[in-house]
Amino acid sequence: MSQATLNDDELFGEAASEMRADVESHLQQAYESLPAADDVWDVEAENTLGVLNSLRSALNPGDAEEHLRNAKKWYTMGVRADAFEDADDLEEQIEDLTELIEEIEEAHEKVGGLTSTIPKLRKSLEEMGEEAEDVDEDEEEE
Repeated sequence: MSQATLNDDELFGEAASEMRADVESHLQQAYESLPAADDVWDVEAENTLGVLNSLRSALNPGDAEEHLRNAKKWYTMGVRADAFEDADDLEEQIEDLTELIEEIEEAHEKVGGLTSTIPKLRKSLEEMGEEAEDVDEDEEEE
């Protein structure tokens, strides 16, 4: 059947189906771009800073944000065009994914803060330890 024989309703229905498929595809790609749970949980390093750096690297949403943005774009277009018969499932997936990406980004920021704090704390503790040794040596000499 050629496009010339399709009526407007058929074309709209076809476009709506394609739009929904695009939203679903972008959502799937977003989920696939998220870090794997094991990558966040299982890290190997020789010290705390190494663990934090590995964790911070693992807490990267990657391309998930871009795929989510595209899913939201096509979803919004479909809703405004009233192209979806039932879009509640898509809306729920978008909300869930948005929240998850926000959680990942928040964790990334917190780990980044620890990554810069821990070396400073270590240095301060080392300096305090050296001062305590100096006090002990002074007391022993008296």
